[in-house]
Amino acid sequence: MRGVNMVHSCSGAATTARRLLLSGRNIINRRQPQQSIQRKFASSSSSAPAASPSPLQSDVGPLATRVHHGLTMGLAVLTPLYFAVPDSYTGSVFNKIFGLLLSANITAHSHIGLNYVATDYVPKISKALLGPARVAILGLSVFTLLGMGSIAIGSPGGIKGTVKGVWNPLPKEKTESLTDF
Repeated sequence: MRGVNMVHSCSGAATTARRLLLSGRNIINRRQPQQSIQRKFASSSSSAPAASPSPLQSDVGPLATRVHHGLTMGLAVLTPLYFAVPDSYTGSVFNKIFGLLLSANITAHSHIGLNYVATDYVPKISKALLGPARVAILGLSVFTLLGMGSIAIGSPGGIKGTVKGVWNPLPKEKTESLTDF
């Protein structure tokens, strides 16, 4: 008789387990997530203050990720609009201001993205090279901002005119004067 009750109670437990499993609850190791959270808090509450990230570490933390995604969205939406607007509507002031904003956006997006790449791949070569790689990325970012800003302000047509000039050939008169050298 006892064996029959055991089978009946096992099938009831199996049915309950199936119901809980289908409802999305974890009946096995229910306390494990709480223990891992307690361990995380216990390890982070040491007496030493947490080290703040270096100013060169622009890819650390959730703020960097949100900024990078915002910059990406800005580039994806505003850049095609800028190039789609006819030249007659973009006066010189609008063109220069938007060119500077585009320069800053591209530079910041590239800077954060390259820091993500450096964080992922440079330590595979040498952990000691991560700091110099970040300094090189900062130098490249400053150089990019200065170069694109110079084009936005000083070049005829700004960034839009420069990009258009890549695909549009020079007028015949200008190409003849260039061949005289």
